[in-house]
Amino acid sequence: MAIDSWNHAALTVETAAPEGATNCYRLGDDRALVVDPAARGDDLTTLLDGADVGHVAVTHHHPDHVGAVADVARETGATVWARAGREAAFERATGVTPDRTFREGTRIETGDGPVTVLDLPGHAPEHVGFSFQSDAGELVVSGDLAVAEGSVVVGAPEGDVRSYVSSLRRVHARNPARLLPGHGPVIHDPRATARRLVDHRRRREAKVRWAVDEGAETVPEVTDAAYEKDVSAVRRLAEATVLAHLEKLAVEGRIRWDGECARASGHARTVESA
Repeated sequence: MAIDSWNHAALTVETAAPEGATNCYRLGDDRALVVDPAARGDDLTTLLDGADVGHVAVTHHHPDHVGAVADVARETGATVWARAGREAAFERATGVTPDRTFREGTRIETGDGPVTVLDLPGHAPEHVGFSFQSDAGELVVSGDLAVAEGSVVVGAPEGDVRSYVSSLRRVHARNPARLLPGHGPVIHDPRATARRLVDHRRRREAKVRWAVDEGAETVPEVTDAAYEKDVSAVRRLAEATVLAHLEKLAVEGRIRWDGECARASGHARTVESA
C-alpha cells in the first residue's frame, strides 16, 4: 500500500549549524505519522490542517527536531513514539512520556499504508529513518543522515563516525528512490549523496590523522591543522567533529588518544584538500 499523500514544511528553528529551518513531514492523511515537528507556527498548522494525525515521532532528540512534539500530541491526541531504550532521553528532550516504542523493523500503521523504522545511528545514537512506499518507490525520511549539499556534523560526544559511515553505506545498499532530509531539499540520488558523504568523512579523517602525525596533540591544535578554511563561526562544531574522528582513529589503533592528547601511530600521510 503506497503513501502518496505525504507533505512537508520547513519550520523556522534555531539550529546548531546555520540552516535556520528543520523539515517536518506528514506521512498520509488518515492516522498520519508526523515526523520531526520542530517548532510551533503557521507552517506547522498548515501542514497538519485537514489531516487526521495518528502518530508523532522524531528521527533523533536534538533540539532543532523536537520542539513541537508536545503541542502536536496535545492538540491531536496522537500516539507518541520513541526509540526503545531511549525513552528517558526522549522525555527529557520533548517533555512528553512516549506511549509506544519502536526499534529496527517496527511498522507504524497509518491509514494510508505502513511506515517502517530503519536504524541509522551516527549523527546521534538514537537516530532512525522512516521508510515508506510511494508511487515513486521507496522514500526514507532520513533526518540528519544526509543533505543534498554540504555535509552533516558528526560530533562528539554523541556523534559516532564509524556508525555514521555504516548508516550511509546501508542507505547506499538499500538504494531508495529519494531521501527526505531534515534540512534542505529532497535528495533525488541517494546513492550518489551517500558516496559523496562517505568520501567527505574519509578526507576529513585523513586530515585529522595527518595533523596528529605532524605533531598536533590537543583538539584545538588538530582543528587548526586539519581545517584549511576559517571555522571561527562554527568552532564548537568543528572541534566536536575532530574529537569524533580522533575517537574513531583511536578505536582502530591508528593513533593514540587519552582523552586530552593525541599521539602519532604510524607514518604521516599526504591528503587532498576537503
